[in-house]
Amino acid sequence: MKERLIGWLNQLLIVDVFFVLLSFVWFAIALFGRSVGISLGFDLWYSLWEPVFTPAIGILMAGALLSGLISYISKRLNPN
Repeated sequence: MKERLIGWLNQLLIVDVFFVLLSFVWFAIALFGRSVGISLGFDLWYSLWEPVFTPAIGILMAGALLSGLISYISKRLNPN
């Protein structure tokens, strides 16, 4: 049961990492486009910052901490 939970948590974190990285790439491209006067979706990205990207970053940080905590506790309980 614990291994399945850790597996699902790791899968979620992998998907979330790629989502956060993709959103950063979109931000960088849109910001560059805005600086040269081309609309590349900066306004859309900015409108999605609070409801979409902020929770994704929070989930990534919380999941990483939770994964590390589970790993630490498992090593302390089963020192092999």
